[in-house]
Amino acid sequence: MPAVTVRNLPAAVHRALKLRAARNARSTEAEIRVILEEAVAPKARIKIGSELAAFGQRYGGIELNYKRDRRPIEPAEFE
Repeated sequence: MPAVTVRNLPAAVHRALKLRAARNARSTEAEIRVILEEAVAPKARIKIGSELAAFGQRYGGIELNYKRDRRPIEPAEFE
């Protein structure tokens, strides 16, 4: 697992990290990991289908009269 070293961290920041970690019942290192993970993770999962539907609705959309073929799929033969 990769490791990161942070140099020249101000003493006030280090104290604040230690206090925050204590309030959350974590080690300082674990608290820093949580902060970093929250900083780079998306707040909500983007669902491409929902985004495309919303995009289409903003611009009037279209009506599709499409019926799904419910017949079973025949397996491919490679002989």
